[in-house]
Amino acid sequence: MIEVAHLTRRFGGVAAVDDLSFSLERGEVVGFLGPNGAGKTTTMRILTGYLPATRASVLRVAGHDVLRESLAVRRRIGYLPESVPLYPELRVGEMLRFQGRLHGLDRAALKARVPAVLDRVGVLDRERQLVGKLSRGLRQRVGLAVALLPNPDVLILDEPTSGLDPLQRREVRALIKGLAHEHTVLLSSHILGEVESIAERVIIVHRGRKLADGTQAELIEGLAGSLAGPLAGRAHVRFEAVVGDAEAAAALMRTLDGVARVEVGAKVGIHHAFRVEGEGDLREDLGALALTRGWAVRELSHVKPSLEELFMRLVQGDEVVVSSAGGNVSSRTGAARAAAPPKNGPSDELLQLGGGPALARPSAAPGTAAGPAVGRVIYSLNPFDRGAQRDLSKPVQVDGPLPPPSGSEQVGGGA
Repeated sequence: MIEVAHLTRRFGGVAAVDDLSFSLERGEVVGFLGPNGAGKTTTMRILTGYLPATRASVLRVAGHDVLRESLAVRRRIGYLPESVPLYPELRVGEMLRFQGRLHGLDRAALKARVPAVLDRVGVLDRERQLVGKLSRGLRQRVGLAVALLPNPDVLILDEPTSGLDPLQRREVRALIKGLAHEHTVLLSSHILGEVESIAERVIIVHRGRKLADGTQAELIEGLAGSLAGPLAGRAHVRFEAVVGDAEAAAALMRTLDGVARVEVGAKVGIHHAFRVEGEGDLREDLGALALTRGWAVRELSHVKPSLEELFMRLVQGDEVVVSSAGGNVSSRTGAARAAAPPKNGPSDELLQLGGGPALARPSAAPGTAAGPAVGRVIYSLNPFDRGAQRDLSKPVQVDGPLPPPSGSEQVGGGA
């Protein structure tokens, strides 16, 4: 339902989105996560047609090209921006009917659809209340009702719980989770806990680049194994007890079935701490061993790295790059990154449109000469340019060869 390949968006010398690629299948619910300024909102605005890309080889939503079929894309998506754009002087029902007319719904369709979506988001009893009198949480619900009004294939939700109190956040989370069975959902947040209960798959971005992509279980396992320090490794058992000789106790633990590794930690008072790694739930065997040896146990707990802890390590420490296998990641040092070949080099078949969208360059067939030069493709908002009936939502071809990509060329008349 969503296909993005080599997406870049620059604002002057700053790359808000830098060579980003990902895809969503029909019915998927994906958390699009990163710290503030990671490029999440910019990516969503590009996908919804509010902002042009600087360059991209593929940019499709619901089977339609975002550049060439902008209106078709907008008909297939429901978009909830971080700041919900509602008219405070309208009543809730009036707001929905106004939006419905913009979507081309007739009076009969509106009469059935408006109460249905208001009931779906839990604000049917507020239909005659002024939008400006609603709480922040209720306005979020009304904004979600607006996004659901055309019954879209794809829902794009940008920070849907931003500014809400804990109770309102829980309610909105439950509402979005209920919608996940009916729509393909791309949900952005800078707080991992916001989507852990909603999205099984997570895409982590930082400084415009994708750091990791996979299910929560894959990321926890892959990212934990790729990082060094106290959070490294898989899930383990923390064991604290009075054991006398710590090394001898560790040797006994290593003899238990399923135990792969035992580390002796610091001594706290009279208790020694151990980290025990292996397969299965080792707490039962460790507890039985402690009972037979007469160890006084203070803690026997299963510790699993959380996605939020790992995320913080990712965005604050070394860059992590995703391998071709989904969910697998590996760390890379600064020296290795510096030595890596630049992305989007001459081998990438893209046409830079000087601050505007980039289109795939037509490839010549094997054994044949390259095709003719491609002219500029721009948006012209002049309704009398090349005929008053021209569809303003579609780009037009400008005669003349396209100059080499420079990053600073301005396309005259483009938007």
